[in-house]
Amino acid sequence: MADLGTIRRAGARTGAPSPARSRAGDRLAAKARRNVSAHGFLIGAVLCFAFFSWYPMGREIVLSFQKTRLGVTSWAGWANYERIFHDPTFWTAWKNTIEFTVLALIVGYAVPFFVAILLNELRHAQGYLRCLVYLPVMLPPTSALLLFAYFYDPTYGLFNDILRHLHLPVSQWVQSSGTGIPSMAMISVVIAATWMNMGGATLIYLAALQNIPGELYEAAELDGAGLLRKIRHITIPQTRLILSMLLLLQIVATMQMFVEAFILTNGGAGVNNNTLSVVNLIYQYAFALSGASNYNSASALGVVLMLVLAVFSGGYLWLTRQTDR
Repeated sequence: MADLGTIRRAGARTGAPSPARSRAGDRLAAKARRNVSAHGFLIGAVLCFAFFSWYPMGREIVLSFQKTRLGVTSWAGWANYERIFHDPTFWTAWKNTIEFTVLALIVGYAVPFFVAILLNELRHAQGYLRCLVYLPVMLPPTSALLLFAYFYDPTYGLFNDILRHLHLPVSQWVQSSGTGIPSMAMISVVIAATWMNMGGATLIYLAALQNIPGELYEAAELDGAGLLRKIRHITIPQTRLILSMLLLLQIVATMQMFVEAFILTNGGAGVNNNTLSVVNLIYQYAFALSGASNYNSASALGVVLMLVLAVFSGGYLWLTRQTDR
């Protein structure tokens, strides 16, 4: 009976691969297949992102320095930027956008957090209440806003009917002509936007709250801490990362407000332009100026908005890193 060394020498003379070399080759082939699949998915994602995000951004920047007349395109330099900066509605749109962002942070940023705290404290029907809170997010935005447009109707709207039954003065809601800060029209838009979008943030906050160790709350209760002190000294510090991330995302999202005011006010500008946002002004430049549409001015305003958001995001990330250090 031949020993193992004789078999290996015979295999080497006949060119047959050894078991160890075969296993190494199989592992290398499996690793190559995994890498090819991973790189394939990564390249596909990068190509999609480049085609649908980077290319439009680059094209927008190029268009902002051009002008097109009678089908002939030429370079215009800073003319498009000078035009939008001298347009009075430019500053009105920025005022309204900042007003909406601040109100959305006061209402739409705080309400989901406290709703999540309330849901986390409940011991019964949590699944039902989570579904109820998240339900508005599952509705198409147009459907939800048309529902609020009916609620806000000054003649037969639900909200004014409630005020009449309570013997309180009715309101014009989104049709209010006031231009003060805050205006009733902008408050109405913020209420609708908060109701539409709070479900996702609430569930994210709720997931973060459920990861906080219960021992921290038990120790705080033994020390005599009340609900507010527990929120201040335990809940907020333990969820600071999630709060910071959603704060940045919400500011970026609210400064691009368009569909809410566009549907609720039947065009976005409201009365006396009191709900006109920067994105709605971009839309007006590009599509709604009755024969004077100007994609180049719309692109210039889009670049300005992009730069403002980029500067804010960079500054915010820098400040959070300095705070962490």
